[in-house]
Amino acid sequence: MTFRFPAYKLRGMDIEKYKEIAKFLRYYSLKMSSDAASGHPTSSLSAADLMAVFIRDVFHFDFKVPDNPLNDRLIFSKGHASPLYYSLFAVAGALSTKDLENYRKFTSNLEGHPTFRFPYTEAATGSLGQGLSIGVGEAIALRLQIKNLKFKIKNFPKVYVLLGDGEMAEGSVWEALSLASHYKLSNLVGILDVNRLGQSDPTMLGHDMKTYQARIESFGWETAVIDGHDYEEINETMKQCSNVTMRGNEKPFMIIAKTYKGKGVSFLEDKAGWHGKPLPADLLDKAFRELGKVDLDLRVNVNKPSQRGISNFQFPISKKNKNPKNEEMKYKIGDSVATRKAYGEALASLGEKYPEIVALDAEVKNSTYSEIFKAKFPDRFFEMYIAEQNMVGAAVGMSRRGFIPFCSTFAAFLTRAFDQIRMSVLSGASIKFAGSHAGVSIGEDGPSQMGLEDLAMFRAIFGSTVIYPSDAVSTAKLVEEMVKTEGIVYMRTSRPTTTVIYDNNEKFPIGGSKVHRLKNETMKQFSNFTMKGKKIIIISAGVTLFEALKAQEELAGENIEAIVVDLYSVKPIDVVTLRKFVSESDVFVTVEDHWAEGGIGDAVLNVFAQDPGVKVYKLAVGKLPRSGKAAELMDYEGISASSIVRKIEVILQ
Repeated sequence: MTFRFPAYKLRGMDIEKYKEIAKFLRYYSLKMSSDAASGHPTSSLSAADLMAVFIRDVFHFDFKVPDNPLNDRLIFSKGHASPLYYSLFAVAGALSTKDLENYRKFTSNLEGHPTFRFPYTEAATGSLGQGLSIGVGEAIALRLQIKNLKFKIKNFPKVYVLLGDGEMAEGSVWEALSLASHYKLSNLVGILDVNRLGQSDPTMLGHDMKTYQARIESFGWETAVIDGHDYEEINETMKQCSNVTMRGNEKPFMIIAKTYKGKGVSFLEDKAGWHGKPLPADLLDKAFRELGKVDLDLRVNVNKPSQRGISNFQFPISKKNKNPKNEEMKYKIGDSVATRKAYGEALASLGEKYPEIVALDAEVKNSTYSEIFKAKFPDRFFEMYIAEQNMVGAAVGMSRRGFIPFCSTFAAFLTRAFDQIRMSVLSGASIKFAGSHAGVSIGEDGPSQMGLEDLAMFRAIFGSTVIYPSDAVSTAKLVEEMVKTEGIVYMRTSRPTTTVIYDNNEKFPIGGSKVHRLKNETMKQFSNFTMKGKKIIIISAGVTLFEALKAQEELAGENIEAIVVDLYSVKPIDVVTLRKFVSESDVFVTVEDHWAEGGIGDAVLNVFAQDPGVKVYKLAVGKLPRSGKAAELMDYEGISASSIVRKIEVILQ
């Protein structure tokens, strides 16, 4: 149901103040875009009145301590309105107007769409439809932080997300709307700028405010439809919906504001064809004349959050135990354990040592085994349901507030969230991903469930780390390495059980590998084996490592020595170790349960790209898979032990 507010009458002096702020914001939105000869001035003008009220009377933020957990948070989901965004910080005194002159320049942090280079950016939002998901994550994170405070605070910190009406066509927005209601995020406030015009056409609903309201309310939100250029309505609505303690209705809130694109300049207002177009000099002068006199020295004193007790606050959450126990997992060589289960066990074992860890799962926790973490730390586990894009967006928000989010789902389904993953880098986020059920080795579930693109996808992410353990010990050790590693880290886990082959004391540093040579006792059982036989290097990881080890023994019977490399760190790759093997053999064979494009084979090829004397042969999934037994499928795709042996025999002939 629609949330109702008591009538409130603004004083004329307040309205004049808002007008002056809005004129400042409009002036610089126009000027910055024209000076840069690019930008989105009309998208900025439509929300100027909303933001004028917001910055003066609603926002609580300490610009000297941007990580203060009691600060409100502002996310511009419509990131193309960056002229308005930066102008807002200028009128707040956090930027000088001189800084605005460098908008979109190579040497400036004021980029065309905000990124983490601008210190007050919560998240990069140039790709539309992601801001509300990030807001969900930040709202959850703020609740986790605040509930650990041992004192009452006057103003509960809120997360405000400015959305554009065009991005409401994105499914991720509705995923976020649904989850915010489920978690009763009353500290989340959306401000929907309904300016009717998209980039090339009017938006789907135009100014049909009733339909926007009905749809958003059906997702469990409180709403208010307002005139986005009426300062009294804006002020009344924002002040009331921002007061979480007064409301107490445990629902997120959406302000649905009817606005006009290009508002404030008559020849731009509600006119199509101006999206992303700066004004030429003559029209800029004309626009300035319409705005009238602007106080270019205007500054607003933004309200600061309460500081009571903040000096005793431990970020991001209090550690109850000064010397927490690290319940290190122990496995016996020869045990049979799926790496997906070892992942869940390791994550749970690290939860006390690292209270910053939070776990998110896309409703497959009993398959990814993140349910083990949930059982032990229910307050730090978040079921995100079958909405992977929103899961990743929320993880960005949690990361920005200092938590270490682990996102788990089937490897195949993470492809849905690739845009959110790539954008998280531009937000400076540090997120850990675990993709289970990778490759054809999952068997009977069939090709729709087989993650075969995941290594390529995560290798392509700037600055990412990609790991692929083969047994329970390497998995457990690498989960802690994930915690310690900044940025985007992806672990590929497998559905089938695999034999534990490593001792619990083994180390698995990021960027390393493990080398398996046949022991002398093994060699002696093959009567025709001599150390002068042919030599070959097999590089693999995960389930196919065990196929490579089987092939190693078979090849020894043919007087072929195979050195097997467990490439558990796919990125960064162990260049030093791999290049050392060139002195022993110039033939390398890679084996992987992944498409031939972008996986282990290509990673190894990159190592030897400048060495024409080295031959690299790739064995990978090359046929469209089907349902069947894991062994059948691996043989069908040519990545089984027998397939490896046959391939090497042909190579050496």
